[in-house]
Amino acid sequence: MKKTALSIFYFIFCQLYSQIDPDPRRFEYGTDGDEVYINQFINWDNKNTFSNNAILFVGSSSIRKWSTSKYFNYRTIINRGFGGSHISDIIYYFDSIITKYQPKIIVLYAGDNDIAANKSPEQVLGDYIEFTHLVSTKVPKAKIVFIPIKPSPARWSLWNDMKETNKLIKMYIDDNVSQFYIDTSTQMLNSDGKPIVNLFVSDSLHLSEKGYELWSQNLGPILDSIINEKRLNIFD
Repeated sequence: MKKTALSIFYFIFCQLYSQIDPDPRRFEYGTDGDEVYINQFINWDNKNTFSNNAILFVGSSSIRKWSTSKYFNYRTIINRGFGGSHISDIIYYFDSIITKYQPKIIVLYAGDNDIAANKSPEQVLGDYIEFTHLVSTKVPKAKIVFIPIKPSPARWSLWNDMKETNKLIKMYIDDNVSQFYIDTSTQMLNSDGKPIVNLFVSDSLHLSEKGYELWSQNLGPILDSIINEKRLNIFD
């Protein structure tokens, strides 16, 4: 009941106050430098096959730059992160980057670029809820693991909104046994409540190897618990 009420409230709120989503087709085709585009994912999929029950990583460049197969090499890993993406972009390309794989677990990092584009925490929550509804409809057996928005030095001025977004999404996740929230964001702050600098590369936005080690160490036990069909109480 609580989850349903939250969904209705934020749907109405977002319809009234939301920012316009950027055109998702900006990610459809491209070959530029370090970026990855949807057409490249499709080309790779035409040359490779993936078993169902994989662990699928999806989200923005923080996912794309993560050497996920290095840290989680005990299962089939699919990385479908694309830089600059919002949750709305992931929703738009849902069938191309999620449904076709029928994964056992979906690891999502998103919301960072959304807040940077002046979306409100409530709108990001609304997009997250829409994303979870698509999962329950199109990949009904999948579990969702949400990695909260990171407190990067480059976007420190936005941290209050990012922290509020994390709080709202965690509240929603707490009411759903098929979703998991990993509190990595607070571990990325020092005793003064500021970002730990060596967790980030020189642009002060993207994660360093130490940053990815922190994420991986926190994510590993959750993946193991889902694979073994045993839910951990990760908030104790």
